[in-house]
Amino acid sequence: MLFHQERIVSQFTAFFHGTKIIALWRNLHTGLSVLCLSELCMTHSSELLKGTLQTIVLKVLKDHGKTYGYEITQRVKELSEGSIVLTEGALYPTLHKLEAEGLLKTERVMIGKRVRKYYMLTSLGKSEARERVLEFVDFIKTMSTVLQVQMS
Repeated sequence: MLFHQERIVSQFTAFFHGTKIIALWRNLHTGLSVLCLSELCMTHSSELLKGTLQTIVLKVLKDHGKTYGYEITQRVKELSEGSIVLTEGALYPTLHKLEAEGLLKTERVMIGKRVRKYYMLTSLGKSEARERVLEFVDFIKTMSTVLQVQMS
């Protein structure tokens, strides 16, 4: 499907991959793409985000303390100004992996008749969050040098 103004400006493609719906909008002039998987939407390539999702979750928990899943998705959406939209299919496997690694712990709290599961960093998780953010900052500096771009 193509969208028209005076000329073709973007292209939309959607297809199934297993049980996931994958959609891609691509601006034909700028090359900017928006990729939406059934569990994740972003204006950055999925490959860039794959390596940073754990770091993002660790940093949100480090900055905000005890947080439940939906709240994490909303903070990431707000911090990224809508560029990263996490859904349950992306967030919860990441949280479970971090918990299995001993980087976070959970607390169940009754809210009315419902149980809400909160996530918080362990001591190891706090130091790991710091290390991963420092590593990511160093990576950004290296990439900016390699790609010869100035960061504002």
